[in-house]
Amino acid sequence: MSDFIQGKAGISLVHHDPRFLVVHKDPGLAFHTTEKENQRDPGVLQIIRQLEARGDIPAGERLFPVHRLDRITSGILLFARGRKYANQLGNAFRHNRVDKVYIALSDRRPKKKQGTVSGDMIRGRGGQWILTRAKRNPAQTRFMSVELSGIRPGMRMYVLKPRTGRTHQLRVALKSLGSPVLGDSLYGRYDMARKEDRAYLHAAAIRFDLDGKSYQYYDAPAPGNLFAHPDFVRALQSLGDLMALKI
Repeated sequence: MSDFIQGKAGISLVHHDPRFLVVHKDPGLAFHTTEKENQRDPGVLQIIRQLEARGDIPAGERLFPVHRLDRITSGILLFARGRKYANQLGNAFRHNRVDKVYIALSDRRPKKKQGTVSGDMIRGRGGQWILTRAKRNPAQTRFMSVELSGIRPGMRMYVLKPRTGRTHQLRVALKSLGSPVLGDSLYGRYDMARKEDRAYLHAAAIRFDLDGKSYQYYDAPAPGNLFAHPDFVRALQSLGDLMALKI
């Protein structure tokens, strides 16, 4: 098995199907190839195509992205094979017919511990997005949280189920609660975020329908020192099936 599949390049295989591909993405890996100071860093799609060329992932029809994860976010990514399934899965995402569950950590006290965050999102300064009180076309996120003060005072684990899919939606939702994602230098304090080994936001589960059948995949939160902490592991296991969790 190659280093790529083992995750050393930031990508590992979760499931392969002739119609789609499910992979795990590490935090810090950009979706698109980036170039800076004469250094070229391959993006998610380029790495996956390299895996195909090397035979580490079974080849098939051309891969198409149907959704994305922020650079800081780890977890499940779904790709369609061929235009037919790219259209079907792309439409499912656009019409909010794909269920997703994310896990996050924050050590800031929230305004509320569970419920729904809803509001229109507008562009702010410095690459940020802002949640407003207007609800003409609101971003909607359901969430619950579990105290993890044994890890660190004020620490909580958040289970997030977005009903919509907007840029930075979950990061903005937690920021609006007063509990930015731990390690998120854009929506939290930059000096504090830099002390963490990663930003703690992870796409843990996905469920979608295709050709009349339902598919569901899970990806345990990783990497990260706090995701490996025994208190976090126990708390996550106590929740059972994340997709079936009622929030």
